[in-house]
Amino acid sequence: MATQQDLPLPAPASSGTVAINVRCMVRAEDEQRVVVVAGFPMHHYSVKDAVAKAYAVVLLVDNGYATQTEVAVAFGCSERTVRRHQQRYADGGMTALATRSGWRPGRRRIPSRRVRIVERLKAEGESNREIARRLGVTERAIRKLVGPSERPPVQQLLSLDNSAERGSGLPAPSPAEAMSSTEQRGLTPPRPEGQTAPSGSPEQVVCEEPEPVARSLDPDPADRTWDRLLACFGLLDDAAPVFGNAQAVPGSAVLCALPVLVQSGIFRIAHNIYGEIGPAFYGLRTTLVTLLLMALWRIKRPETLKEHDPQTLGRVLGLDRAPEIKTVRRKLTRLASYHKAELLGAELARLRVEQRGQLMGFLYVDGHVRVYHGKHTIPKAHVARMRLAMPATTDYWVNDRSGDPLFVMTAQANAGMVKMLPEVLAEVRKLVGKRRVTIVFDRGGWSPKLFEKLLGDNFDILTYRKGKTRHIGAHRFALRSAKIDGRSVEYRLHDQAVRFLKGRLRLRQVTRLSDDGHQTQVITSRWDLVDIEVAYRMFERWRQENFFKYLREEFLLDALTDYQVEPDDPTRTVPNPERRALDKEVRSARIEVAKIEQAYGAAAVDNPEGRRPTMRGFKIAHGKIGKELRAARDRLTELRTRRRALPERVEVHDVSDGAVVKLATERKHLSNLIKMLAYQAESDLLAFLSPHYARSNDEGRTLLHELFRAAADVDVTDTELRVTICPLSSPHRTLAVQALCDTLTETATFFPGTRLTMRFAIHPRPQVGMAFPGPRPRPAPAVTAQPSH
Repeated sequence: MATQQDLPLPAPASSGTVAINVRCMVRAEDEQRVVVVAGFPMHHYSVKDAVAKAYAVVLLVDNGYATQTEVAVAFGCSERTVRRHQQRYADGGMTALATRSGWRPGRRRIPSRRVRIVERLKAEGESNREIARRLGVTERAIRKLVGPSERPPVQQLLSLDNSAERGSGLPAPSPAEAMSSTEQRGLTPPRPEGQTAPSGSPEQVVCEEPEPVARSLDPDPADRTWDRLLACFGLLDDAAPVFGNAQAVPGSAVLCALPVLVQSGIFRIAHNIYGEIGPAFYGLRTTLVTLLLMALWRIKRPETLKEHDPQTLGRVLGLDRAPEIKTVRRKLTRLASYHKAELLGAELARLRVEQRGQLMGFLYVDGHVRVYHGKHTIPKAHVARMRLAMPATTDYWVNDRSGDPLFVMTAQANAGMVKMLPEVLAEVRKLVGKRRVTIVFDRGGWSPKLFEKLLGDNFDILTYRKGKTRHIGAHRFALRSAKIDGRSVEYRLHDQAVRFLKGRLRLRQVTRLSDDGHQTQVITSRWDLVDIEVAYRMFERWRQENFFKYLREEFLLDALTDYQVEPDDPTRTVPNPERRALDKEVRSARIEVAKIEQAYGAAAVDNPEGRRPTMRGFKIAHGKIGKELRAARDRLTELRTRRRALPERVEVHDVSDGAVVKLATERKHLSNLIKMLAYQAESDLLAFLSPHYARSNDEGRTLLHELFRAAADVDVTDTELRVTICPLSSPHRTLAVQALCDTLTETATFFPGTRLTMRFAIHPRPQVGMAFPGPRPRPAPAVTAQPSH
């Protein structure tokens, strides 16, 4: 029996060596540095050469030798610096890595003539952030000019009138009041659109808000009559969120997800792409907030809204009532009419890559089949979980190393993995740039010719081997164990090189031996990884399968959002159905010929040579079998001739009885993006929760489900929206959510459409008195002093 073998580890590093990871290190000698990978020198530079040092950082990360975190620790910089070097090298090569002198491009300066404006605002008690917002510069620039903001409590109270103007729950000031207020502060009022300030004026720089801030004319949050009237007259693009103080609002704890949703960039990106979908009371921002919170509330269909009180949901949204079924449907249809869902998904994915670039080294690609039960005739696809071919639509999802979704594409006519992989990877290349990425997929993408093409496109592959292979002896497997991503894994593995395409393509095969004797072959082009990591990354593909199962059960991924159809390409080719029918007949005829030949051969073996020594006598004696054999062979030849005369593929309009249609994809793509963002928000909250909840891997998402349904108190001030959550089902869950609330509060996130900073807290659980196991002891009687005699 094979014993466990030690993994080869590098020798201890010398005092002049900095270890990056188990394969990479940086050796130092005087002012020279050498980057060593797997014992081979890959790059050398001088400590005085900043460009060469930056290139060493890019070389290690782009080639997959080390992660951004490992390189940042080894070189004494931040991960943001590493990403900046990668972006500069991708844009301009080595010359772009040189240190730039002067101001950073795009950074706004503060002219000297505006310093007195800053001083005046500072004397009035304005904060650095408010001054930066009015002047259109960064808060850091103001802080460098005047120092940190330290205002006494009295000045904070005096500045509430300025903060109130930014609140969404107060009516907009009149033009005269706005003019008077701006003149007192030394600023000019906003100019109409298209009118610019005179050249050289200090107000030439205009503050650009990341998201528009709406205003309301209704002081009562429960009565939005004026805003609805303005929307009816076409004067309102989106209703401003106006909150009122309320106690124990059901489901309002879902507001904890808004900081991570805002961080995803959905509101800013959607505003840049779609602009406004008004005039309407329920505009773009309100529609997106509603759809996202519906997904987190597990309101899986618009039809399910009729089971919830619209006034209660509206208090969470900052409205008098939430949109109902027909309104949500109309908004989805309006967004779908722009046909920009793919652009929205691409921008969200690009921002996700910028935020989580360290998780993009391995990308998992798999197709998900959505079955269609309707009256229209659409292309069929094989449903693996049902083992049937049914009318369906196939979506291809790309997930990062942690299993979170990155983007989704809908296949044309249910194209297979081999055909869709180049299209999917073309989108991946737009997101990750020139970085080399390992693509992990299942046997559906098996094609050595495709592998050769992907390797030429600077991609690595990791997949299962398809087809019959030679059995490997059990004595050749070695027991491997390691700790990867914080998990202890152990496999019995065999590692070897294999060749395909007549020896032109050389790949690596890692075979795993299961306890029941089954052998699983894994094919990869990664020669730099140890065998146990290759097996681990391949088997982690089940994270994506679990992701599909989770979305089907929790978010109703397979729901038919859109009942509409759209014309399909009538010139699209499909397998010829007549040829398919002849294929069945040819197989039956071939089987019949084989049976007769078998009977004829058995008769020849049993032929007594003494009675029929010649072949002619044998044929005469078995003339009936010979006649049947000749007839069967003639029929097989005829069928093959007829099949050869038919084309293999024909255009779909030649074989379709009705109109050539397909299911409309735009609304479904939008709903997929909403569900993807909701899942990403859960994953981000789970990452914040993990350090404070021991069973986060097993019960983390269950805890989040309880949190999203929990009630909370909503208190609003001129500058803050305070959400105080009611205690959860157990003390340890309440404590974990308290730590989560502290983390979310530190983000200082504005509620979308307002300037109200969100602050989160949770009520402490009520203290329960200690129970005594037995009867409570009686108190001792009081002792009174006796008078002395």
